[in-house]
Amino acid sequence: MIAVKDIYKSYGDLEVLKGLNLSVDSGETVSIVGASGAGKTTLLQIIGTLDKADAGQLSINGIDLTQLDDKQLSQFRNESIGFIFQFHNLLSEFTALENICLPAFIKGTNRKDAEKHAQELLTILNLKDRAHHKSNALSGGEQQRVAVARALINNPSLLLADEPSGNLDSKNADELHQLLLNLNKEMGQSCIIVTHNTSFADMADRKLTMVDGMIL
Repeated sequence: MIAVKDIYKSYGDLEVLKGLNLSVDSGETVSIVGASGAGKTTLLQIIGTLDKADAGQLSINGIDLTQLDDKQLSQFRNESIGFIFQFHNLLSEFTALENICLPAFIKGTNRKDAEKHAQELLTILNLKDRAHHKSNALSGGEQQRVAVARALINNPSLLLADEPSGNLDSKNADELHQLLLNLNKEMGQSCIIVTHNTSFADMADRKLTMVDGMIL
């Protein structure tokens, strides 16, 4: 489902990824751990098409992403990849419902259908009564769950999470971890999680360790 082959990436004289290879099956959850600076976030950004490798191949769902232009990549990213970051990045002027719907609106989904799906996700995430609250009226855990719903609104085949619980207390972090894993099993997406949380990493189908731009 995801095939990364001989990926290299440098920033100036700093070589970050050094011929990295990775494959992830459809529906599989893979965690990636390693020290800061090992290249974990860079790898995630390349897989998510937010950055481009200097060399190598990347395919998702049989599509060679290195052959797509910027417009095609943007469309693919919007429709096929969901992102969850350490910081929720919600828009403070919008409600939870509106924040969740934004990727669907970009895709071209009509408002009625987008809001219906968003309400369904809010119900699954135990946030139904928070739909019309602005993001700054939500707790940290609630904000991150809204970010999860936003990542899922377009039914992506791939979910990428970069330290998704890194800004939460232990209780909210544990709840988010279990939620993500349950959603992955229920919805069948492939999921790649970068985390420093060892217990969370151990819950994945497969745990990989990155050292100096390579997967051991």
